[in-house]
Amino acid sequence: MSNETVFLKPELNTEINEEECFEDILSLRGKVYRELEGRQTQRIELNGKNYFIKVHRGVGWREIFKNLFYFRKPILGAGNEFHAIRRAEELGIESMEVAGFGERGWNPAKRESFLITEALEDTISLEDYCKDWSENPPSFRIKRLLIERVAEVARLLHENGMNHRDFYLCHFLLDPRSIESAKQPDDLRLHIIDLHRAHIRKKTPIRWVIKDVAGLYFSAMDIGLTRGDLLRFMKAYRQQPAREMLNQHARFWRTVTRRGVAVYQKIWKKMPCLPRTW
Repeated sequence: MSNETVFLKPELNTEINEEECFEDILSLRGKVYRELEGRQTQRIELNGKNYFIKVHRGVGWREIFKNLFYFRKPILGAGNEFHAIRRAEELGIESMEVAGFGERGWNPAKRESFLITEALEDTISLEDYCKDWSENPPSFRIKRLLIERVAEVARLLHENGMNHRDFYLCHFLLDPRSIESAKQPDDLRLHIIDLHRAHIRKKTPIRWVIKDVAGLYFSAMDIGLTRGDLLRFMKAYRQQPAREMLNQHARFWRTVTRRGVAVYQKIWKKMPCLPRTW
């Protein structure tokens, strides 16, 4: 018995034989975007449409025991991202459109799996969209909408037992066409991607909340955010007026700031230029 699970959207059935799904998937060749030990991500075209395929070939016992030693749940394959995408959808957070998923094998160290997602065409990462804000600031409306929507996504994840673990601006993809007509933050087409390492629990431990928010802050330190911008994010994230939010959660935000600055110093070997916050 192979313990095999396979899901494919109907439009892929003409290109991929469901009965020999894994063999067909492993034989596909496209543009490789990431190649790690036991894992590969590539972009392919099927029936005139672009997709991303992540193939996992087993993490090995060493990786499993390393995670268990640090009291972390091992990520065994594509199933974690598949379930994280589904959970994000339930929370009203746009992510990736799953076109296929499969896993097989009883041995957790050698379990094979794949995830196929539709390519998010005509989108731009927030890292690229915001990179010149310090020299060419956007309109107040655009900045407000984006800051509040990112804060809303973070709040929805963390209040509902999820944390991303790689929560940076580069993992938000924006459809810039949605900005023109957007009146409210949730009018924006903003997709959260790369949920491979996401945690899903009943309640998110505070240390993982801090890690996510600090990572997001680190990735935004060079885009010219003002004190008002930071307070806008904090208010939207906590759903509280500024004075109440700072009185109740000052320690949390100080910890986030210290963690974010520490990551910045480690990566860039210098101190960031930051506005005074409190």
